[in-house]
Amino acid sequence: MSAHCLLTGARPGFGNAISHSHRRTSRRFDPNIQRKRYWLPGEGRYVRLTLSARAVKTIDLLGIEAAVARIRARGEKV
Repeated sequence: MSAHCLLTGARPGFGNAISHSHRRTSRRFDPNIQRKRYWLPGEGRYVRLTLSARAVKTIDLLGIEAAVARIRARGEKV
């Protein structure tokens, strides 16, 4: 599964893991990505979205119709 959010655009961040001896190795900070299915009443169908946990809370506030409109405005396919 792709590690980016359709609504917020959150993608992995990159940095270094620093050990006790202070050696540095590359690491990746992944967003908390979930696959969630929502009923889209305007189209009479379900949509499956790849969202971060923060985006799920945003959809609870905005509503699914407004969230899908934002996703489509960003150029993502739903």
